[in-house]
Amino acid sequence: MTFSLRHIAVAALIAIVVLTAFLLRSDSSEEDGPIAILDISGDELLARGEYLSIAGNCASCHTTADGEFMAGGLAFETPFGTLYSTNITPDADTGIGNWSDRDFLNSMRHGVRPDNEHLYPAFPYTAFTRISNEDIAAIHAYLQSIPPVYQAAPENELSFPFNIRPLMAFWKAIYLKPGAFEPNEDQTDEWNRGAYLVEGLAHCSACHTPRNGLGAEQKELHMSGGEYLDRVRSGAHRPWAAPNLTATERGLGLWTQQDIEDYLKSARNEFLESFGPMNQVIMNSTRFLSDSDINAMAVYLKSLPAVDEPMARMPDSQIMGRGRTIYNLHCGACHLPTGEGDPEMAPRLNAGSLVVQSSNPASMINAILYGPESPGHPLPPKWREPMEEFQYQLDDEEIAAVASYIRNSWENSAGVVTPAQVARQR
Repeated sequence: MTFSLRHIAVAALIAIVVLTAFLLRSDSSEEDGPIAILDISGDELLARGEYLSIAGNCASCHTTADGEFMAGGLAFETPFGTLYSTNITPDADTGIGNWSDRDFLNSMRHGVRPDNEHLYPAFPYTAFTRISNEDIAAIHAYLQSIPPVYQAAPENELSFPFNIRPLMAFWKAIYLKPGAFEPNEDQTDEWNRGAYLVEGLAHCSACHTPRNGLGAEQKELHMSGGEYLDRVRSGAHRPWAAPNLTATERGLGLWTQQDIEDYLKSARNEFLESFGPMNQVIMNSTRFLSDSDINAMAVYLKSLPAVDEPMARMPDSQIMGRGRTIYNLHCGACHLPTGEGDPEMAPRLNAGSLVVQSSNPASMINAILYGPESPGHPLPPKWREPMEEFQYQLDDEEIAAVASYIRNSWENSAGVVTPAQVARQR
């Protein structure tokens, strides 16, 4: 094999980057010593740690559908390849049984393992870094108390150069600002508690903030809606759009504080019922939180300044006419011709649905193609009949037309959906 000067230059550059990143690794951890002094009993410590791990929704990412609790192995599809969640049970060989409190703190705050290797930010340490030392110690104590499971995580399947883990040192130098949450003295205790939960433990921005080409959150568009890959009801992975949580007329400006509290506590409010990836967030996490914490989260979310959606391209009269015909034939019986929905049959579409109003129609298209997956047990069914899937009944142009009609009728103004956008979701 012959090597050109270009190949040699690229190899040399990679070698320099890897060496520099290796030398930077030791700067990503904190000094030795106890990370927190918790003057509470063992039972209280474990109860606190369990509550905090629920608030952080650890189980949803570290437990597969048919796997052992917290034993990892869940696949995360990303633009850079597939990552697998790790085993966080106290197994000494394949889990975190040999980790000290300091090791656990460094993983949460700095994104490094005990061997100083960098963690990928699919583990949301960019948010977890804000968790206090005391809460990190409590979470670690709880995880050390659960049954150990011997199960090694599958090898990640990342494309080059993203499979070169030391390069994460440069990513973190640009995009990670480590440090515990600092309360805003100009805000109430309730607001600060909500900010701590939303921006730290609950890591809401991980899904609800757009990301750049290197997978980092775009801070100037904080909480204005993001896209990620996750499972649809068929089991395949497809893009999903997390809606805008800022105070716009197409985001959380549509909801009252009570609407937010109802949704986080029960997966339902007067507009809709949860479906898709948000089911796990509510069913495994927020529904177990105290009323005061849910209230605090809602207070903080309602305070987020508006980040407006881009101007939408409106559908023409031909698309709207075709969409109306399809809607009346397939949707109007349950959602009603007015889009007002029915308490027993289907949710409202005429106002208040963040999914309908989103600038990115991916989640709405998924609901039409595959049917929305309800939260399920232990919640009783909200609708008399589940919505059927239309992937085999309607083609891309028909689904684009009916979605465009819904998104631009009544009080909605979300813009046109194209057949290409539907094809992407199939």
